[in-house]
Amino acid sequence: QVQLVESGGGLVQAGGSLRLSCAASGSIFRLATMGWYRQAPGKQRELVATITSGGTTNYADSVKGRFTTSRDNAKNTVYLQMNSLKPEDTAVYYCNAAVSSLRYWGQGTQVTVSS
Repeated sequence: QVQLVESGGGLVQAGGSLRLSCAASGSIFRLATMGWYRQAPGKQRELVATITSGGTTNYADSVKGRFTTSRDNAKNTVYLQMNSLKPEDTAVYYCNAAVSSLRYWGQGTQVTVSS
């Protein structure tokens, strides 16, 4: 069993920055591909970024060059640094852990970007 707890969301003005954290319990963290997803009101959940156990990253086109994901295996934590935030980045951000066929989700953290 893996539990994921996100933190770091909040209200920020357009152009500002936030850093989200996702702390994972369980020993499989080092094996997991970690992902960040977001869901805006009335929209489907979408992939924002992923980072493999080896550190390979992948980003949605909409956030490339602005967001960076990283992981600290010693702390069982994955991060999402979000810069140059836009109002369209407003959403609930979710952390995801994928190991083989298993998927785990955090409870989400709200990010609101004001114009």
